Amino acid sequence: MSNLHLADITGDLEQEPIRKGFGRGLLKAGQLDKNVVAACADLTDSTQMSLFKAEFPDRFVEIGVAEQNLATVGAGLAAMGKIPFVSSYAAFSPGRNWEQIRTTACLNERPVKIVGSHAGVSVGPDGATHQMLEDIALMRVLPNMVVIVPGDALEAERATLAMAQDGRPNYLRLAREATPIITTDKTPFEIGSAYVYEKGSDVTIIATGTMTYQSLVAAEQLYKDGIDAEVVHVPTIKPLDAETIIKSVKKTGCVVTVEEGQVIGGLGGAIAELLAENYPAPMRRIGMLDRFGESGEPNQLLEHFGLDAKHIRLAAHEVTDRKNQN
Repeated sequence: MSNLHLADITGDLEQEPIRKGFGRGLLKAGQLDKNVVAACADLTDSTQMSLFKAEFPDRFVEIGVAEQNLATVGAGLAAMGKIPFVSSYAAFSPGRNWEQIRTTACLNERPVKIVGSHAGVSVGPDGATHQMLEDIALMRVLPNMVVIVPGDALEAERATLAMAQDGRPNYLRLAREATPIITTDKTPFEIGSAYVYEKGSDVTIIATGTMTYQSLVAAEQLYKDGIDAEVVHVPTIKPLDAETIIKSVKKTGCVVTVEEGQVIGGLGGAIAELLAENYPAPMRRIGMLDRFGESGEPNQLLEHFGLDAKHIRLAAHEVTDRKNQN
């Protein structure tokens, strides 16, 4: 078991959209620092910037449906000493304005906080055009960019407050639908840290975002199968907590990565790169396997694409079998 003050996942967990935690965190960050400002691409309610807008209307800018301008205005505000949070759907930011983020924020080392909401297949009926799956890979490759994928609404709130104090460009990935709250007010969060949410000795399951809950459920199932799974939650994909991850894989000898996005260049790609250079081990990547999403109900899509506890459990069996055959 973990000593990180987590919620009891075997109980009836409260659920809340991760994006709501961002909304609360942004409001608190604005109350703490008058330099915090916000801009949105005509999605203020959807991205939960409405709380900040209501309290600080003179520190909020409605950019409209102009995501490229959103990024450059954010960089300009940062150049003037502000701490700008800019939000839209992830399909449009960074999906549509990646070059502006690259050139005006990252190249110039401006601490713009890019918030991409409604990411992953769990966006549901909106379908492939709005199910942003490539954002982790797009943002991870950018020099100077920090990439954060919180596991629940409470962690999103803490992450937002931490981002306001971080002097680098940041990307925050948010989900649309309500998901289980697995942390508590006492659960730690620090940019650049990964956390062992469940200790084990047979297989390491490395998860991020909405998939951490699914991985904890899979670990409970695996325990009944006689497999002791260690679950490592990675809310910061860049910079990656190499020490925690390598230590866990050295202990268990095999690994499964789990994300609600493309495994190519995403969390799975980051872990594969890290282990290839430091500690190669049997590995299986769970995520979107080089394909687009589809329209459907969120839970049906997670099952369809193999992003649920059942498929994580099967992958853990596979890699432990491969380890034991070596």
